[in-house]
Amino acid sequence: MCGILGTIPNTNKNHFAQALDTLTHRGPDDFGVYHDECISLGHRRLSIIDLSHNAKQPMAYKSCRGGGQYYIVFNGEIYNFLELRQELIAKGYIFHTDSDTEVILASFDAWGEQCLNRFNGMWALAIWDCQKRRLFLSRDRFGKKPLFYAFTKDKNNQDIFVFASEMKAIYPYLREVRPASDFSTMTKIENIFDYEGSEHTLIEGIKRFPHSHFAYYEPYTKTQTPPKTLQVKRYYSILNHLITPLPSYTQAVERFRELFLDSVKMRMRSDVAIGTALSGGLDSSSTMCAMAYLHNQGAKSNPKESNLRESNLQESNARESKDWQHAFIACFKDTPLDESKYASQVVDFLGIKATFLEINPLKFWDKIEHYFYMFEDVYITSPIPMIATYEAVKQNGVSVTLDGHGADELFSGYGHIIEALWDARFRPKKALDILHTLNQTRAQPCPNKALYKEGAKFLLKTFIKKTTGYKLKLPQTHTHRHFDTLDHFSAQLYEIFYQTILPTLLRNYDRYSMINGVEIRMPFMDHRLVEFVFSLPFDYKIRGGYTKRLIRDSVDSFMPKGVTWRKSKIGFNSPFMQWLERDKAHNGLKEWALDLVHSRDFLECELVENPTKTAKQIEQICAGAYNANDIGGQIWCELNPYLWQKSLKNAVKFA
Repeated sequence: MCGILGTIPNTNKNHFAQALDTLTHRGPDDFGVYHDECISLGHRRLSIIDLSHNAKQPMAYKSCRGGGQYYIVFNGEIYNFLELRQELIAKGYIFHTDSDTEVILASFDAWGEQCLNRFNGMWALAIWDCQKRRLFLSRDRFGKKPLFYAFTKDKNNQDIFVFASEMKAIYPYLREVRPASDFSTMTKIENIFDYEGSEHTLIEGIKRFPHSHFAYYEPYTKTQTPPKTLQVKRYYSILNHLITPLPSYTQAVERFRELFLDSVKMRMRSDVAIGTALSGGLDSSSTMCAMAYLHNQGAKSNPKESNLRESNLQESNARESKDWQHAFIACFKDTPLDESKYASQVVDFLGIKATFLEINPLKFWDKIEHYFYMFEDVYITSPIPMIATYEAVKQNGVSVTLDGHGADELFSGYGHIIEALWDARFRPKKALDILHTLNQTRAQPCPNKALYKEGAKFLLKTFIKKTTGYKLKLPQTHTHRHFDTLDHFSAQLYEIFYQTILPTLLRNYDRYSMINGVEIRMPFMDHRLVEFVFSLPFDYKIRGGYTKRLIRDSVDSFMPKGVTWRKSKIGFNSPFMQWLERDKAHNGLKEWALDLVHSRDFLECELVENPTKTAKQIEQICAGAYNANDIGGQIWCELNPYLWQKSLKNAVKFA
């Protein structure tokens, strides 16, 4: 895991070094740069696979097919690099490192852009072809690793193309760092999930490179002036990989177990210690328990697992970390969000030790503006618990975690509403039941109104279609020709998974972890597993009164029953409401919040929609006079633009 930066043409070396330094948190172990007359490339390294100096980037590679020289900067991991390496050796390729980076270069040399479909992993990468003077850019299938770019001009009015892992490394090349023209619309709580799946960012002039795409950039052609746009091309869609014929439910359980265990096994490949941010929920618990199960299996080979890929088993086992028994558990004492008792069941079941973290916001709150600068975006909830967790991970000598992200979006894990509606089977005669469910949901605390918005769109279309027969047309972000092959429920999950909620959460957790120099790996995001689950009918996912039923049945044999079959879901969140109600003496934020909303800067901030209203709401919360339990998330989102704007003062500018 790393940070990457590049400019075309090359730029002042001192300036480039300044910009690269803004990514030090992503790669605290080492750095490297490459400059020629055409390009500048920079890399900050977090050493995980092949810790030697030989694996340092930018990495040079001489084509084995009579081509020229390549240079790569790469952020991420290719988990199946051992299998690809063996395939390439059989084709005559020779390797000089034990890294996945060299495997990427050889794969690109052998198969060109088609190599992307062979990768199982996460990445944002740039490969410079010295002979063709051409840049190749790509981002992984689901957007786990970030990549941004901009077309700008230097002080001499020369055109510059710049790309980087984070926008802050691009800031120094902009003449002005200012909010995007549609900032206020994008950061409203009801829209906060809508822009991450697009090219739009909160900074004017910077674009997000789309996941599941690649692009070539050739600025040195003799027949044209340097282009000021990227022509990106899609190389992957889930919908091109749906399976047929459909398995029975029993077969699906077995196949999912095989895929999940293989995904976990592959993601245990590491030359450093690994662990888990364990919430006590189904997703992170099943990941931790799967690691234990695989460890206990030792070198025994499961024939069904080995059929999934042609692997050199001895080499594979040698690269899987044996130091995996590290669980990190966030505790929210005296709040409704505390799940530590469930996480304790998991560590007791596995017989491992855990690090329990009492989350004290005061320990981190004086850095809140710095965190907004580091994160570059607004957030649906306070990031402090997540920052604290991954800080503890790093402090305990762990640089990699296997976490449960992606399962909620893949299996409708937000589905307390959908589950009730599914049980009603959406028959028109059940219309009253549906309306009753909607009414009950409105009355319940809703900690996340942006999530509610996504669910509401789904429910509105479903309700109208099933009760009147009329298909409501709402704005769609998909254009894929196979979209209609999904059932109605999977189509909605596709939007959540590919365009809205999941891309946002992936961005968030990349920042939470990388601010501490920690890499997150996500077994539920293995593309083989994703394709399989999206192919299945919805009643394989919600069944018998349980969400994620397929996961539960698949992991039941190696999980504690109290966690596997637990119905309550809390999620990894922040008790911001409770923090506002407490004063500093009780580890609360009351004084901080009142000082902030009474400040002239806040009341005059143009990015805050209604600062006076927000100030009054916070006054009521701090006085214990606000009745709505769900207002904490909304209040946090109202404060976001102000804190974000203040953070821009930290932006690096060239002297």
